[in-house]
Amino acid sequence: MECTIRPALEDDAAHISAVIVRALRETNAKDYPNEVIERIVRGFSPDAVRQLIGQRTVFVATIRSRIVGTASLDGSVVRTVFVAPHVQARGIGKLLMAEIERTARERNIPSLTLSSSITAETFYAGLGFRAARDSYHGDERTIVMERLLDGSS
Repeated sequence: MECTIRPALEDDAAHISAVIVRALRETNAKDYPNEVIERIVRGFSPDAVRQLIGQRTVFVATIRSRIVGTASLDGSVVRTVFVAPHVQARGIGKLLMAEIERTARERNIPSLTLSSSITAETFYAGLGFRAARDSYHGDERTIVMERLLDGSS
């Protein structure tokens, strides 16, 4: 499986939205109630994703030119990291995060912060992120995690 990471284009918005929605409904739904999942889904329509592409540095992961994952960098904050359920646990998330870290180092960003779902906490911990605190948006619990980019990793 050859996976390529590239910057997202506006024309990718519908495909990115579809990956995010599938991941939320199929993977994150194991850890969150349906009301929380559907509230989050509403924020990732193709139009909303198109706006994010204009505001953040957004990357996509592709296999045979099909979008299977996404991640973005908003200043020093990692956002919107999702991999399509049928290709999860194959290293695609790690490739996306490596591109995020490379970009952050290029921009002399000393550390990264992210809000992890319960579902992804172990994934981020495996990449060297440390839990700083819990955050709540209604009944949605996320874990704020941080990682220093000191060049030694």
